[in-house]
Amino acid sequence: MAGFDAWIGMLPFFRPYRGMAARIAAMLVVGSVLDALIPIYQKFVIDSFIVPRTTEGLGRSVAIGAVMIVSAMIVTVIFARTAIKLEMGFSRDLKYACFTHLQTLSLSYYNTTPVGYMISRVMSDTDRIGTMLSWGFVDILWGSSYILFSVAAMLMLDFSLGVWLILMVFPMGLITSWFQTRILRRNRAVRRLNARITGAFNEGILGARTSKTLVIEDINISEFGDLTAEMFGETTGAAALGAVYTPLMLLFGALATAIILVQGSGRVMAGAMQFGTLSAMVTYAISIFEPIQRMAMIFGEIMAMRANIERVLALLAEKPQIVDAPEVIRRYGDSFDPKREEWEPIRGDICFDDVTFRYPDGDENVLEHFNLSVPAGSCVAIVGETGAGKSTLVNLVCRFYEPTEGRVLIDGRDARERSQLWLRSNIGYVLQSPHLFSGSVMENIRYGRLDATEGEILEAARLVSADTVIAKLPEGIRSDVGEGGDRLSTGEKQLISFARAVLADPRIFVLDEATSSIDTETERKIQHAISKVLAGRTSFLIAHRLSTIKMADLILVVKDGKIIEQGSHAELLGKNGHYKELYSMQFESELIDNKN
Repeated sequence: MAGFDAWIGMLPFFRPYRGMAARIAAMLVVGSVLDALIPIYQKFVIDSFIVPRTTEGLGRSVAIGAVMIVSAMIVTVIFARTAIKLEMGFSRDLKYACFTHLQTLSLSYYNTTPVGYMISRVMSDTDRIGTMLSWGFVDILWGSSYILFSVAAMLMLDFSLGVWLILMVFPMGLITSWFQTRILRRNRAVRRLNARITGAFNEGILGARTSKTLVIEDINISEFGDLTAEMFGETTGAAALGAVYTPLMLLFGALATAIILVQGSGRVMAGAMQFGTLSAMVTYAISIFEPIQRMAMIFGEIMAMRANIERVLALLAEKPQIVDAPEVIRRYGDSFDPKREEWEPIRGDICFDDVTFRYPDGDENVLEHFNLSVPAGSCVAIVGETGAGKSTLVNLVCRFYEPTEGRVLIDGRDARERSQLWLRSNIGYVLQSPHLFSGSVMENIRYGRLDATEGEILEAARLVSADTVIAKLPEGIRSDVGEGGDRLSTGEKQLISFARAVLADPRIFVLDEATSSIDTETERKIQHAISKVLAGRTSFLIAHRLSTIKMADLILVVKDGKIIEQGSHAELLGKNGHYKELYSMQFESELIDNKN
């Protein structure tokens, strides 16, 4: 994204705030004029009262000064309040747009994009853009207006001295630009290193147990030391540049003041200039350099901000890989505006019709011309070693991915002929590592069906033995699960997640190692519950423990991403193939564990 494309991309977000921006601009211009008039008022007071040693008309002059001060206060309050609203509103709209867009992206995006990347775009980048587009341009507009009116006032008061002062401004502007570019570069490096140090510190804390068991504390210290040493170098470098720049600017300011005093005092003594004019020129000489420094810094920050804008726009430009066709959206609605009255009831017949599939980032087919019919109410188990690709079929059924070739039929129709929301509203998915949202146990289970009563929630929990978890909690079903459910064990989270899926009453169930972190006794109870819950529903069981899937109508054996065997438990054992090998190894392992 080059040139002004990044800035143009922000225009749709800026349009609602055009009125605010115009109000801010008007107030800033008025404020800068009032600020530039202060030395002229100062000249008037000196020449009218101090030099002639009189107080005649002083009351009126004081009143004029009071009006100027009050006006400046009112202008400042108006523009500050408006700028804050613009900053907060603009940042809010950007955050909302980014978060809303993330909800539309396909699962593949989340599988390949780090969480930190997304959080940085939605939080840090949007905040920085909002701040700079409001306060950064405020500083630039005020500074440029003040300099313009001050230069005009200086030339009007004394043309030759005004020219001297302007000539001092040019070299100062060049020096400021040189220093600010390098200081900004150092500060950017400091920010990047600070983020890396924070990440290393966080990783060191979270991974403390692993570090101690691997005895790698010395490596952690060495790597952290390298980062902090680099941080020290960049920080001291920026400080050194600032240490040279600040006195250099003070020197230019002192030189400008000295020139005004030397040139002006002679004219005052000769009677060619009023004392009040000299005082005003000195005031301008002192005050005009600060906005120049400030503007140079802001210009550098705004140029650097383009990277933030580009990152946010890149996120907003991401396209979901799975999208509903326009005619499907017109009929069934989308995730934000569903037309539920148009949704047909689902039976749960699933058919893979000559399906070939390759993952978007893969280079070979996982499925090739695959055909499978799963009648409604059937139970399909998918087994295989870790990393064998057991989730592929489930991902296609849920439309997390779509076939490279062929079709997945739901109740005899291509899944793409109905909305994603229609399909997923009828699927209950229990993950091996389930996620719980911050809030109570009841709130987490209720996500399965938002209109469920407390009695229905408790019944769903009882059905999958999650009531035993609830009974142990200090506040029962109203106990807080913590961030991500971190106050519960993985097995307890699985039970809560299972109850949530049961409450939704879906026609299709997907259990992805749903009992892998549950003790044997609880697993037996859940297996009994599963047999009742899954009755009459189409279900897919991804399992590592083969003892849990004996009752499945069809077992698919996956190896190296391919389905190599399929049949019932008895049929597969009779084939003496890979399934029997897996089953025998697990059976022997369980016998050894039981003896121990």
